[in-house]
Amino acid sequence: MAPRKPSDPSKAEGIVAEGRRARAEWDRSYRGQALKLFPWVCGSCGRDFDGKNLSELTVHHKDHDHHNNPPDGSNWELLCYWCHDNEHSRHAVAQASAKSQRREGGPTTTSKPFAGLDKLLKGDD
Repeated sequence: MAPRKPSDPSKAEGIVAEGRRARAEWDRSYRGQALKLFPWVCGSCGRDFDGKNLSELTVHHKDHDHHNNPPDGSNWELLCYWCHDNEHSRHAVAQASAKSQRREGGPTTTSKPFAGLDKLLKGDD
């Protein structure tokens, strides 16, 4: 076995400094803040997370605005990947439906299931 070369102290210091900078940046991120504020549980399905599977827990912006990051976390909730995807899918469907209604000038429903019910109840023919 060949002898190890002495490590470069300036290189080691640079690696440590980079690690500290990355950790500080992560702590300032909304994900880092949310993981400190909230228990590591999906807010929708209730699944628990730990260090091994924490990467599967996401931060969801309740108002869908990723720039709205109050420090108290009032616009965030922790959701697992699957529930987060479901939440965004439901939001996309709601937006598409609202857009369709605006474009067509009103609701797309044409059925009137209770039309004439008042006459039936009164016994009028």
